[in-house]
Amino acid sequence: MNKYIYYPGCSMEGSAKAYGDSLNFIKGTLEMELDEIDDWNCCGATEYVSLNLIPAYSLIARNLALASKQANGHNTVMAPCSACYLNLEKADYYMAERPALGEKVNQALAAGGLHYEPGSLQIRHLLDVFINDIGLDTIKSKVTRPLAGMRVAPYLGCMVPRPDFAHRWSDFEQPTELDDLLKALGAEVIEFPLKTECCGGHMTQIGPETAYELIRRLVSSAEEHQADIMVTVCPMCQMNLDAYQAETNHFFGTNYQMPVVFFTQLMGLAFGGNPKEVGFGMELVSANKALTRIGMELPPGETPRKKAEGLPMPERRLKKKVVEKINQEGQE
Repeated sequence: MNKYIYYPGCSMEGSAKAYGDSLNFIKGTLEMELDEIDDWNCCGATEYVSLNLIPAYSLIARNLALASKQANGHNTVMAPCSACYLNLEKADYYMAERPALGEKVNQALAAGGLHYEPGSLQIRHLLDVFINDIGLDTIKSKVTRPLAGMRVAPYLGCMVPRPDFAHRWSDFEQPTELDDLLKALGAEVIEFPLKTECCGGHMTQIGPETAYELIRRLVSSAEEHQADIMVTVCPMCQMNLDAYQAETNHFFGTNYQMPVVFFTQLMGLAFGGNPKEVGFGMELVSANKALTRIGMELPPGETPRKKAEGLPMPERRLKKKVVEKINQEGQE
């Protein structure tokens, strides 16, 4: 049994519920025991560290301090969310590299009766655990329904392989870990040169024109390479490419319909799960057509969810000059 201290992060029961559901489905098959950090808090996502380092790293390090208290001989903290993984890794690294920072963070933690010794825990992403602990041979041996016939674009996003303090990944720009895992499931993995390009993060809220172009580049590249589906490891990437695809289409006058799901959902299918129990139907852009490639589909009446009322989507704005410029660049 592979045991890990588990940091779920805020999205696994919310926008990335399909990620959480599919992980819960496959963990038993892979004999994984996930010991969730008791009383964990938000990692601060991507903005807080740009405002004030000490409160930001104190917020993050509180999770590490709590994890170290319940380690009980198991010193690996596993995070499925890319932003959470990166923040935890950076806090651990910079507290050690910059002793003055580490001292101030621990002074803040002391107010809550906590302390964290940097380097005492290993911070790892779920994909890294699958590849280097569980192993591709074991994963392949658990496949009961190979994904033969499904063309998949592997998309890691920008946060997982960089800056890679512990040198866990095969390459900064073109890592192969996700490709290799998807191939072990029997999928046809396309060459996807933009696999580590940024999805725009929270630019959808502060600079929609920039965000839409970043989303357009990724989705159009997947379509040009004739992918049936994009697969990611990051809740932010999945949300941007899925939830803002309609906004991007409206902005550019395009009609992309590229489904974007989590890699654990495909693992669940390959391990014998049905689409609904591993989170299919929660996406906004339907993955049903991609499922038919492997002889499956959502149950009758199960359709992808609609945008919830009140979800903070930017208003649709069509900037003619921006669109003309991008179209012109595409013709050069």
